[in-house]
Amino acid sequence: MPTLAKAYIAASATSPLEPGTIERRDPGEFEVLIAIKFTGICHSDIHAARGDWAGVKYPLVVGHEIAGVVEAVGEKVTRHAVGDRVGVGCFVDSCRECVNCRAGEEQHCLAGSVSTYNSLGRDGLPTAGGYSTSIVVEENYVLGIPDGIPLEAAAPLLCAGITMYSPLRNWGAAPGKRVGIIGMGGLGHMGVKIAAALGADVTVLSQSLKKQDDALRLGAQGYHATADPGTFEALRDHFDLVINTVSAEIDVDEYLSLLAVGGTMVMVGLPPKPLTLRTWSLAGFRRNLTGSKMGGIRQTQEMLDFCAAHGLGAEVEVIPASKINEAYERVLTSDVRYRFVIDAGTL
Repeated sequence: MPTLAKAYIAASATSPLEPGTIERRDPGEFEVLIAIKFTGICHSDIHAARGDWAGVKYPLVVGHEIAGVVEAVGEKVTRHAVGDRVGVGCFVDSCRECVNCRAGEEQHCLAGSVSTYNSLGRDGLPTAGGYSTSIVVEENYVLGIPDGIPLEAAAPLLCAGITMYSPLRNWGAAPGKRVGIIGMGGLGHMGVKIAAALGADVTVLSQSLKKQDDALRLGAQGYHATADPGTFEALRDHFDLVINTVSAEIDVDEYLSLLAVGGTMVMVGLPPKPLTLRTWSLAGFRRNLTGSKMGGIRQTQEMLDFCAAHGLGAEVEVIPASKINEAYERVLTSDVRYRFVIDAGTL
């Protein structure tokens, strides 16, 4: 029989999130019931809750940075046990059969991965996310959180952490590589930590110098204000890899000029409008422009293990559920250092 879970629910695009209850199914034979302890607030949650993206269905429970403890398991579960510390990220299922799923790239499932919220599960019912007290997920889409990471610091790793780890790994951040991180927010601060732990020379590119001390503390070797026109001249042809974390419109050509010959700029932010560039910005110095989504299950587990081995976690401000709507407004004005995390015990 389904059980009731407490949750914070968006009834419409214009209404504040409010407390309520949702139904969670009993775990099937290969499924895990997780008692949620902490859930991070991602900018994507705000976009979805406020109807900024097409196809949002209400009522909606968002949240895809989930950390908790296994409460019950189905009879055929072998990967997790009651009491395990676990996490759930941006998707909870995929077709498991296409070439991408078989390669461990479930986030690029050709049939479309099942998102943690605002999607339809295999049972045909809408998925509901982590702004709740529990969730049921198939065991292969549940990650193990190592003991070395506090659960509240681990929750944002399930989106922000893997969103940065994946391009840093895929495009070879390592000793001797010069990496630029555009933006010093929830994504950017994790990019600094992970890139530094990988041994790269890391520089933050942010609008102002107000977060410079934090960036240097977290492992950056350099920090430049993009509002200063001298920044782009000083860093021209400098970086092997630049990762853009911001969702604002940027001058793509200007940032591409910071890449050395053969360098790559990776877009992980989601601007609301299309961006433009001149082809010469790429062809002139064999520069590359690409995008990255997040990692598959295998790479996400690798990221969690890497973070534990290097003592990494997100910089968080833990809030009670009653502060969610206030936190949304603060995120929109960049008034958080660097990720809000909801204490699920307050739902």
